[in-house]
Amino acid sequence: MNHSPLETAILFHVGFVPIARAVVTTWGLMAALTLGCWLATRSLQLVAPGWQAVIESVVVGIEEQIQAIMGRDAGPFLPLLGTLFIFLVFANLSGIVPGVTAPTASLETPAALAAIVFLSVHFFGIRIRGFVAYLKGYVKPNPAFLPLNILSEITRSFSLAIRLFGNVMSDDLVLAIILALAGLLVPIPFMAFAILIGLVQAYIFTVLAAVYIGGGIGAIPK
Repeated sequence: MNHSPLETAILFHVGFVPIARAVVTTWGLMAALTLGCWLATRSLQLVAPGWQAVIESVVVGIEEQIQAIMGRDAGPFLPLLGTLFIFLVFANLSGIVPGVTAPTASLETPAALAAIVFLSVHFFGIRIRGFVAYLKGYVKPNPAFLPLNILSEITRSFSLAIRLFGNVMSDDLVLAIILALAGLLVPIPFMAFAILIGLVQAYIFTVLAAVYIGGGIGAIPK
């Protein structure tokens, strides 16, 4: 029987709540990343050894990218955007592990991440600009634009989720077909391409999240 890529694989139920494969994979990634971050940062040194230098380079790189996009201190946004990027890298690349389906290849995960970005835009916008000033942004340049501005907030979040889902799902689907037809050795170049696609999609999602938050706080014109 052929299954639709949009079909959700349910592994078990907790009471009446279905638990999908993507959710279990996400829990596993969260646990692994939490443990890995704890192990990597529990004994930091003033003079960074090799592994610490790599971690610091990643953090500094993300921070500089956020600052370049927003044109302001990246400190308040680094925990959210840095976590998004790191999670997406591992989530997207998990699909190359035999027997594992990338959680971002299921629509639920990109939709949840897009919802987090959607809420974060309003959170940071109200926190930094103030409630009244933030709401006034929806009636600029003219109050008649209010419905369009609200619709824009919804559609761009929908686009953010669909873009990530479509690219990761199609990449995993093509790799699975090639594996089924050609065996284990031939798809190696395609697996390298899949790694590149996973990294690029994590970067694009994070950059767009930074742009949307920058628009919400007034650092980037909408």
